[in-house]
Amino acid sequence: MNNDNQDKSTPDTRSEKKRPDRRPRKRHPQKDKNKNGHVYGVIDLGTNNCRLLVAVQNSQGFKVIDSFSRIVRLGEGFSEGKKITESATERTISALKVCVDKMNRRGVTHMWNVATQACREAENGVDFVKAVEENVNIKLNIIDPKEEARLAVMGCKALLDTKYNRGVVFDIGGGSTEVIWVEYNHKRRPEIIDWISIPLGVVNLSEEYGTKDALSDAHYIEMKDRIKEHIVPFEETHNISDHITENNVQLMGTSGTVTTLTSMHLNQTYYDRSAVDGAWMKSSDLIDICTDLAKMDFKQRLALNNIGNDRAELVVAGCAIFDAIVDVWPIDDVRVADRGIREGMLHDLMDQQRRENNKKRRKRNRKRYYLNRKKKKAEAQNKEEASE
Repeated sequence: MNNDNQDKSTPDTRSEKKRPDRRPRKRHPQKDKNKNGHVYGVIDLGTNNCRLLVAVQNSQGFKVIDSFSRIVRLGEGFSEGKKITESATERTISALKVCVDKMNRRGVTHMWNVATQACREAENGVDFVKAVEENVNIKLNIIDPKEEARLAVMGCKALLDTKYNRGVVFDIGGGSTEVIWVEYNHKRRPEIIDWISIPLGVVNLSEEYGTKDALSDAHYIEMKDRIKEHIVPFEETHNISDHITENNVQLMGTSGTVTTLTSMHLNQTYYDRSAVDGAWMKSSDLIDICTDLAKMDFKQRLALNNIGNDRAELVVAGCAIFDAIVDVWPIDDVRVADRGIREGMLHDLMDQQRRENNKKRRKRNRKRYYLNRKKKKAEAQNKEEASE
């Protein structure tokens, strides 16, 4: 990644005497464009986090050239009232300004900014979007759960193993949990069969059950049962367990919960995405960590060192959600994805641009074809007239 703040080298004074009009070259704000001249920026504003990715397209898909993530707690206090608070609005607008500054410096040409569960659920969600537009000068699109599920699968599709015909993808968020049932089509591309959006995530469950004291066994089981109330009917509709017995289903999780548990299992002192993203974990190993974490209070979880303040507060709720999913679908291995909606948004933007470029190319080719045909017709006519 290029450093925008790197020092310029001192000009050669002798050269300046020869060419007094020479000026030091300024770094162009669009220096990170790829050969097609496009830089893509996406913002995913969730219930807990504000995340940014800036990327350029390459032969492997895309290359991330800048990123940003900040905890904003947009859904804070939703257990008492379904409104985005003034303090949450201020925190979020501050984070969004950082995102916009980064996109401006990188010369972003194609932008997409989405908001998910908190804005969907909030009574003043539309007012919040207007406040963002007025203060940050960007448009936020509140996407529905179906679109959120589609983008999550698109972002993680590279980690879906084609040796499995089907897969269960889950995304444990701050205000909701998406569970997606996918299968490979005849072209070996993943397609969504069905999905559910469970209105329970790590933020609203943590606020309801508390985060400071160790959670009782009864409350942990209660959280799991509330998740299962949504999952079991989904299982009964699709008979996913039948496919699991045939070893035909991949389990994949994309969320801070599974990445945190994986990092802990790998005994990482500092989080290393390269070791976590794409890792295959034994579900039982992660459940063992969940069981230990659920018995600790906040201070004990924080003392583990490889878990941050925010994750130490919210991880037990995420553990209960993951535990419930594995209870219903006891798949031995889980693929861990430190990617999701943002990556899906980038793929989608780039696919749109590709389709637009192809459309323009076809239009140019048609125009060239008719001009050539017209030219040949005119040449034949001139030749015929000359022969007469």
